[in-house]
Amino acid sequence: MFRLIIHYGIHFIVPVLIAFIFFKEKKLKTLLILLAGMSIDLDHLLATPIFDANRCSIGFHPLHSYLAIIIYCTLPFFRSTRILGLGLIIHIIADIVDCLLI
Repeated sequence: MFRLIIHYGIHFIVPVLIAFIFFKEKKLKTLLILLAGMSIDLDHLLATPIFDANRCSIGFHPLHSYLAIIIYCTLPFFRSTRILGLGLIIHIIADIVDCLLI
């Protein structure tokens, strides 16, 4: 239960805090973009089984590969992809923490 709370807390609470603290004028738009980072979990549909509580996503799913993570880490350096990159990095951090708690 602790692992679940931490994992989904990072996925949802951290983006809300970032949007409301650092992007006050565009908090809703920012929050939606940050939460769009969750869309990389669509690659779980390619796995069998789709969900395995004891499987680490990092390095297993294509959008959670090390190459993809490197690309996500470059996105905040460009103005047009800054917030999306931040959302993707938050997602990867949540998954890394989950892997460490397995």
